[in-house]
Amino acid sequence: MRVLIDTHVFLWASRSPRKLSPAVGRLLADQATEVAVSSVVPWELSIKWRLGKLPDAGPILDAWDECMTGLEADALPITHRHAVLAGRLDWPHADPFDRMLAAQAIEESLPLISADHAFATLPDVRVWWDVADV
Repeated sequence: MRVLIDTHVFLWASRSPRKLSPAVGRLLADQATEVAVSSVVPWELSIKWRLGKLPDAGPILDAWDECMTGLEADALPITHRHAVLAGRLDWPHADPFDRMLAAQAIEESLPLISADHAFATLPDVRVWWDVADV
């Protein structure tokens, strides 16, 4: 099974796995799970690190390749289809990073692993966090 992970899930899985829900921890540890990390994740982390909103992101950015390897994750590039859908989503949520993750989840037919309840208002996005979701 292939899944897309939200930025906070990448951070927690890389540095604070106890913050993950038990179901997500098991899912990410399962060898049958293919983890996709959007190109929007390092972009978001870099911007928030530069602005001082995520000071702990610096070491993760410095060790990006090692973090990706540790999660056995693959990069999901942003395509023009993702970009068009992200802009056109009928969704009042304005965060461009979340809009891109939602668009990629829809376009690639991937469940999005996230604790962010904002995604729940999008009927075409399958959001997983709790045992009942997975």
